[in-house]
Amino acid sequence: MNKTKIKNQTRKSLGKRILSGWQIYLLLLIPIIYLIVFCYVPMGGLALAFKKYDISKGIWGSPWVGLDNFIKFFKSYKFPIVLKNTLTLALYSLVVSFPISIIFALLLNAFPGRKYKKAVQTMTYIPHFISTVVMVGIIMQLLNNRVGVYGVIYTWLTGTLGPDILSKANLFKHIFVWSGVWQSTGYNAIIYIAALSSVDQSLHEAACIDGATRFQRLWHIDWPCIRPTAVIMLILAAGGIMNVSFEKALLMQNDLNIACSEVISTYVYKVGLQSGIGDFSLSTAIGMFNSVINFVLLILVNFISKRLTEESIF
Repeated sequence: MNKTKIKNQTRKSLGKRILSGWQIYLLLLIPIIYLIVFCYVPMGGLALAFKKYDISKGIWGSPWVGLDNFIKFFKSYKFPIVLKNTLTLALYSLVVSFPISIIFALLLNAFPGRKYKKAVQTMTYIPHFISTVVMVGIIMQLLNNRVGVYGVIYTWLTGTLGPDILSKANLFKHIFVWSGVWQSTGYNAIIYIAALSSVDQSLHEAACIDGATRFQRLWHIDWPCIRPTAVIMLILAAGGIMNVSFEKALLMQNDLNIACSEVISTYVYKVGLQSGIGDFSLSTAIGMFNSVINFVLLILVNFISKRLTEESIF
């Protein structure tokens, strides 16, 4: 009886709290509805990956084919190409952009001038708000071998037309990754700069009294403070490692660099929408394969991080 009374009292107190702050719970209802409608309801469409979709019969009326769509993708000559390109761009971007954001935040925090730091921070995170289409347009204008900045300077110095680097497959990954570094470094560093703002300044004062250099203070005070944040961000980045920017890869893609620019996301688009057949079942299977790999990597990296650093997201 006592347990029943406690439960009833708990329910009543919860109900009173909800009624007293009903405006807040009403606002909370908006993102919950958004998640349900746009994140959970569409997951029913994953059944397409296991069916041979017939538009006249709909998703649930189409015949069940099991794992045939996955097998078809794995046996396709495109599978090793798109998987290799996706992993190459994703790992290259992670290895380059992740430490650069941390280093930038540490260096910016070390500058003494507050106004200078604010100006640099503002200028570096502005590129993040440039749309992908505009970003690719800027890349084209800069690196065009005829009318771009690169082409004009090359012709002025040598008197000849420069090589078309936008069409060279082996240079695609470098242009893709380093342009992404320029666009995202300032924005990605915000969370580390916020973490560094909580560092106790008395630690730096004590280190200065002991004769520590600025680099020693950065390594032994600043870096340990943001290391847990960096580990969490690395785990999250690993969970989305296969999600190479679809828009940027597609816009930078051409017939000459497609050997290195065709990634899983662009291949899904071409199979499902661009091709004359429009194989929705196969494109769904490829997208599901991509998501499963991301999920496995997230669990694996989180497990390794928990064992090595005792930092994890769950």
